[in-house]
Amino acid sequence: MKQLIASLIAQSIDSLKQSGDFDADLQANIQVENTRDKQHGDLASNVALTLAKAARRSPRDIAQLICDNLPAAAEVSKTEIAGPGFINFFISQNATAAVINKIVEQGADYGKCNVGNNEKVQIEFVSANPTGPLHVGHGRGAAYGASLANLLSAAGYDVQREYYVNDAGRQMNILAASVWLRYLELADIMVPFPSNGYQGAYVKDIAADLRQRAGDSLQHSAEAITKGLPADAPEGDKEEHIDAIIDRARQLLGPDNYEILFAAGLDAIRDDIKDDLEEFDVTYDEWFSERSLSTNKQVDIAIQKLQDNGHIYEKAGALWFRSTDFGDDKDRVVKRDNGQTTYFASDIAYHQNKFERGFNTVINIWGADHHGYITRVKAALSALGFNADKLVVKLVQFAILYRGSERVQMSTRSGSFVTLRELRDEVGKDASRFFYVTRKAEQHMDFDLELAKSESKDNPVYYIQYAHARICSMISKLATEGMQWNEEQGLANLERLDQEAEIALMQQLELYPEVIANAAQVHEPHQIAHYLRDLAGNFHTYYNAHRMKIEDADLRNARLTLSNATRQVLANGLQLLGVNAPEKM
Repeated sequence: MKQLIASLIAQSIDSLKQSGDFDADLQANIQVENTRDKQHGDLASNVALTLAKAARRSPRDIAQLICDNLPAAAEVSKTEIAGPGFINFFISQNATAAVINKIVEQGADYGKCNVGNNEKVQIEFVSANPTGPLHVGHGRGAAYGASLANLLSAAGYDVQREYYVNDAGRQMNILAASVWLRYLELADIMVPFPSNGYQGAYVKDIAADLRQRAGDSLQHSAEAITKGLPADAPEGDKEEHIDAIIDRARQLLGPDNYEILFAAGLDAIRDDIKDDLEEFDVTYDEWFSERSLSTNKQVDIAIQKLQDNGHIYEKAGALWFRSTDFGDDKDRVVKRDNGQTTYFASDIAYHQNKFERGFNTVINIWGADHHGYITRVKAALSALGFNADKLVVKLVQFAILYRGSERVQMSTRSGSFVTLRELRDEVGKDASRFFYVTRKAEQHMDFDLELAKSESKDNPVYYIQYAHARICSMISKLATEGMQWNEEQGLANLERLDQEAEIALMQQLELYPEVIANAAQVHEPHQIAHYLRDLAGNFHTYYNAHRMKIEDADLRNARLTLSNATRQVLANGLQLLGVNAPEKM
């Protein structure tokens, strides 16, 4: 409807140019917005105010000229000029009701658009280190990333969902050492567990499975393992101690057996993460291995390209990237003096790989603690010859979980944390997914467990799902009472929907495609959550004010058709957020 009104205004201005009332080269910036108060119309434009200087007339005079020359349109019942020169448009009831025909025709596709023009977009999200189960902090990034991917797909983008598996580096070796020591404990080979090891119960489970598969083949005596090791904290350095255990494991096991040990931890946790996310209705097109970057020499290739472009220098035996040339606060090491490449070097290679795969836009969803990392990654992309503006980083604040008034502390290393699986078991997948996206990703969020479990209008997901189930139940119940819903008859009598609540509901249904387009362009799925809450509230208000069980079949079927159109939009929106639309509650 906004496009129609804008077109009518443009035609009026063209007519005024031809008549000489406006200069032929007059350029109009036509914007049409929803009115806040429906007493002042349904849509409004400030075009007369923006033309005042160029047209050398008062805004109200311009507004009157535009209104006088508007082409006739059945969709517009009247226009009014308000304030200093706003033009308010009142949409006819028939035009308003036309949205119901559109929803019936398009069904699950209603709301989808093509603002993305099939642009290739990659979204990389969660990407938690496979060193332990996902916790509730990861859940927010998962819900946001999956909902954003669904939203962009609905808006016409070609979306690829990716998980970057950090399966290389020191943390994975610490996990391997932790699994090994728990494996040895099962054979009564007692080595003091390092303070810097992974202490969660899941490590023992991995060790037990490893012993079943590997038997005694990875065993060595406690004396062979501990001889000459530097002291652990508090007497010694805990970092030096765990690194020494890792080195000892490599020496005693040899490359092949160490790889078996390493893979035991990696495979078990990665597979658990996959299962966990699938149960959270989050799936990926690609699980990208960090280790593959080294195996395929992509890290070395990226460093060499930076060297060839003059962006690398040597200092104290290490290779440094001149990231300060691109706005970073200091230069960054990409290869240490011992020849080992850094995590940042892997990140450079990974982002080069992303853009070489042909994505127009790459969206990284990171935790808020990665804020300082953005500049250096963008600097590397610029140095490699890519457009760094095509990398969009969305920072997600971890959700803080409260049980009652007590905040739950989380630490993967200590094993004291609430897993995403535990959260789902307590409040359910739907409430978890919805609550995570009720606010902007970068905003602080407290997760209220008690509210998420409540069956009240204060719980937004319950309130929305109840509206959907209420419509399904109403239609089913009326059918058992001899009032079978006839959609065809309902569509033929939409003009009967002339009550204020009915018109307001239809106008809100018409907004849904616009909400999707706007939310997709600014990467804000919370706009969908808020829209659905408002739509559910309007329906509950309508249902409570107007009877559906009436003898007038024409009006009854028109109301049921409006209700079912509302149900369809609720279902469409919930699907984008990964939330079920139940028929019974």
